[in-house]
Amino acid sequence: MYYYIEGNLTHKDINIAVIDCGGVGYKLTVSQTTFSKLPELNAKAKLFTHLVVKEDALDLLGFYDLSEKSAFLMLTSVSGIGVKVAMNVLSALTPERFAFAVASGDYRELAIAQGVSTKTGQKIVLELKDKISKDNLSKKSSDDGGFTGQDSGGAVLGISSKNDAIIALIALGYSRVEANNSLKDVDFAQPLEEIIKIALRNLVKN
Repeated sequence: MYYYIEGNLTHKDINIAVIDCGGVGYKLTVSQTTFSKLPELNAKAKLFTHLVVKEDALDLLGFYDLSEKSAFLMLTSVSGIGVKVAMNVLSALTPERFAFAVASGDYRELAIAQGVSTKTGQKIVLELKDKISKDNLSKKSSDDGGFTGQDSGGAVLGISSKNDAIIALIALGYSRVEANNSLKDVDFAQPLEEIIKIALRNLVKN
């Protein structure tokens, strides 16, 4: 129904943001991650949206970027995972940490979220492994002419970090070509999460 909403941020509280757009105040439920990225009140804000239709209500969710929205949709595709649990996961983990946790089978990382038990973390990994498992994503990239372990100049540079970053970016819905392009001129000596954050910023710019 709505792809994104952009306007003045008139109210914010934990898990809530209200954006005034054309004289209409849209109340959006947000993760704590998105909340932490909101600007000061009365400043311009833009959130990507997803409408949840219930029998007795319509809930509009807001996400600071498309990678978080993609992670949310993947989470809610898991049987038994509803909006509340999905938003709890995204409050505890950034989209890149979520993607890499599932890709590497690290269900304990998912279980740090409120309301997510070890068994629930295992279930998330199990049901999403075919979509974003590390082995399958690596094979997909290899089949497409991917991971060579070299940069464009042929020099080996941060092979493991670059491959892991590409895996996480593909898990978030980007193509291998987009992932590779977003990692140009990135210093792979940095922590993996920082590498992926830089790549996501580059993807938004492009």
